[in-house]
Amino acid sequence: YKGIDWAAENGFGLIITLDCGIKANEKVEYAREKGIDMIILDKATIVTSEKEAVGTVIIENGLISDVLWSDREDYDFRRHMLTQKNPDAEVWNLEGKHLMAGGIDAHVHFREPGLTHKADMVTESKAAVAGGVTTVFDMPNTRPATITPEALKGKMELAEGRALTKTAFHIGATNDNTDMICTLVREGDPANGIKAEDIPGVKVFMGSSTGNMLVDHGASLDRLFAIKEKPVLVHCEDEDTIKANLAAAVERYGDDIPFTEHEHIRSRRACIKSSIKALEMAIKHGTKLVLCHISTKEEIEMARAAKTNNPSITAETSCNYLWFSNEDYRMGSLVKCNPAVKTPGDREALRNALAEGLIDTIGSDHAPHLLSEKEGSYKDAPSGLPSIQQSLPVLLTIAYQEEIPLGRIASAFSEKAAELYGLNRGKVEKGYEADLVIFDYDKEFTVKAEDQYSKCGWTPYEGVTLRGVIETVFIDGDVVLKDGRI
Repeated sequence: YKGIDWAAENGFGLIITLDCGIKANEKVEYAREKGIDMIILDKATIVTSEKEAVGTVIIENGLISDVLWSDREDYDFRRHMLTQKNPDAEVWNLEGKHLMAGGIDAHVHFREPGLTHKADMVTESKAAVAGGVTTVFDMPNTRPATITPEALKGKMELAEGRALTKTAFHIGATNDNTDMICTLVREGDPANGIKAEDIPGVKVFMGSSTGNMLVDHGASLDRLFAIKEKPVLVHCEDEDTIKANLAAAVERYGDDIPFTEHEHIRSRRACIKSSIKALEMAIKHGTKLVLCHISTKEEIEMARAAKTNNPSITAETSCNYLWFSNEDYRMGSLVKCNPAVKTPGDREALRNALAEGLIDTIGSDHAPHLLSEKEGSYKDAPSGLPSIQQSLPVLLTIAYQEEIPLGRIASAFSEKAAELYGLNRGKVEKGYEADLVIFDYDKEFTVKAEDQYSKCGWTPYEGVTLRGVIETVFIDGDVVLKDGRI
């Protein structure tokens, strides 16, 4: 056993001897517990926000123990010494493949508890992994809503041993629970076994959406924006503007409102008016604000200006707003989401913002509904798109179309979120958790409904040809997806 410890400390491979009556398999098990097992991901094109180059990633005991870059003169020598010292290591030849950190998606709706006929933590976490996402933060508008410590504890217990991804849950704000939230994010709730670090952020709906958790009291908003311990994530749509627009649409169309009216009902003015209020409050309080699912070019420029006064402001958008536009309302309810997708000009502005780094993070806003629910009239069909399984391929396709460096994708897909939420994952760096995605950037595929892991069984991207076939996903150094299958 001392020999095994010495070998582990000095980076040597393991030699088993049958002495002192100790069985070989006992020594092997002990060696595994000590973290001897090693995986060498060799000759991959590694993508980070800082560089894209061929290199080698070494995984030990679930962590990235080292990253070797080919642009260093000693690269070949270090690779040789690595394999000499570790003859039993598992070596993967990834020549021609790309490797990035697994995605961190801080904006998902996995629908559990209370809405499990649409989705649950098992099915949706599989869809996430298939989309290159390894960490998710679930939103609070479930049934019951995650607005109490008891509801938060219940969700944490549901995820334990079931969710394939690393999973945590935002606490939801209401007009009446601000005192509880301020205490919870600072001290946790020992009575329910909740630590402050268990909570990634506070979600504030400044416009009603699925679940209707609208916060519109000035005093409540002021207290929430004064929170320093956690990011405050805001859904910005002005409620009065939406109500007036809907009333006008009903007067004009009656019960037969066309889906093309969605962008006019949940209008750009509703988004801009609410975002102005959120950004002003974030500047006033120095809030770690996340402006969620930005959908307009005006909000991009507002975020740019606001960041000069409060660098802690984070601009988030979804792949849906980078891909779809109002030209896609021919698909009816299948592209109905809140906020509404806007014009091709807005889409172009968002893509440009992604390219220049103004868009900090990508949140899928994965929000499954059954097709049978989506088949209703405009007022009856719920808003929300199942999209997480297309997260990375959509970003890779956009990067190819717009000639965006893959380093920008790595930053928005995982690295900026890792920094924002203080995670030891989401980067291809020594000492980080080995959450990694390997993909073939040159290979294309067509999205098909039958390939979706989400329980709802459909995707608005069906029939679209995307770039970047995801082949392997690691979480904590374990393979959870191989050859494209869970």
